[in-house]
Amino acid sequence: AFLAASRGGDFMALLSLLDPNVVLRADAATVAASLAAQAKGAPRLEPEIHGAEAVARTFAGRAQAVRPALIDGAPGLLLATDGVPQVAFRFTIVDGKISGIDLIADTERLGRLAIEVR
Repeated sequence: AFLAASRGGDFMALLSLLDPNVVLRADAATVAASLAAQAKGAPRLEPEIHGAEAVARTFAGRAQAVRPALIDGAPGLLLATDGVPQVAFRFTIVDGKISGIDLIADTERLGRLAIEVR
């Protein structure tokens, strides 16, 4: 549901999936990659984004290239290039709502994750 809402730019659907106090955390490698993407018109990604509205704005209309995955056995998403993981999206879900999203692009950390693309 998160992926469909994100890809479709359905802001209200994204809000319905997120805990009001959700926190998005991006590791340093993800933030660095987002800075490079700014040259192509993508918005800058902050290391931490707090609150459902801010997180929903970050994802609305995006996530076109990611695929559903299990990250360490939990629901997540994966951005890969030629089968090589680039960014893992690890979700924390509490009471049916997404309360945390960790974006991991550091190659060492990615290598330690159990990733199963769906």
